[in-house]
Amino acid sequence: MRTTGAKTGQTERAGQTSRPDRRPAETAGLGRGVEGRVSSAVTWGLLAAWAVHDAEELATMAGWARRARPRLERLFPRVPWQRLEVSQRQVTTAIALMGGVMAGASALGARTGGRSPVFQAALAGFGAHGVVHLAQAAVTRGYTPGVVTSPLVVIPFSLWAWRRLRESGVAAGAGGATAAGLAALPAVAAGVHVLAHALSGRADARHGGQAPGKDRCADARRGDLPGRAGRSGKVGGGVRRERWF
Repeated sequence: MRTTGAKTGQTERAGQTSRPDRRPAETAGLGRGVEGRVSSAVTWGLLAAWAVHDAEELATMAGWARRARPRLERLFPRVPWQRLEVSQRQVTTAIALMGGVMAGASALGARTGGRSPVFQAALAGFGAHGVVHLAQAAVTRGYTPGVVTSPLVVIPFSLWAWRRLRESGVAAGAGGATAAGLAALPAVAAGVHVLAHALSGRADARHGGQAPGKDRCADARRGDLPGRAGRSGKVGGGVRRERWF
């Protein structure tokens, strides 16, 4: 009986020393879930970080484009800045469209535990987007929309998310997705802005609006605004034009 009891105690102690840790989710820390997956802090966090960043662009882009245009024309006279000016409607539309793209990428990431190539490409593009903002501010020698949240939100989140993906083994072989995200970034951004320009242009036309870049006061002086042409009459031998602004 004593021999049997000793063997049983030895077996239990051996089982305790060789028992694997069956609770990786509890010891993995924030952003890490079960082995080979990451938590929603990484996947849906991409959408949250994008929303914070684009809130800055939504609040500043249209006004900045108008105010900064004279300075930019002096710095880079060959760039057609008047064509790059955007209305608030166009900015809002473009951000809404991009929000759909980022929401879809985050949903794919959440469903696959971060393994989706689309999610990883969007994450890579998001981080590169932050670096582009810093470069734009340096080249233009001043504030550009999005430059505040780029070093505070975009770049730190991207680095943290990639670290979590690597620690979970999810980022293995993600070089192709990273390259795809960097390559697709200009195309996606251009496509979103082109579509936003078309949609906002139609909305402006329905509401009697005007495309950005035109001087409404100058148009009014010439009587070019639709339905608001000035009326002229002779006063004291001269021509008087009533202005509607």
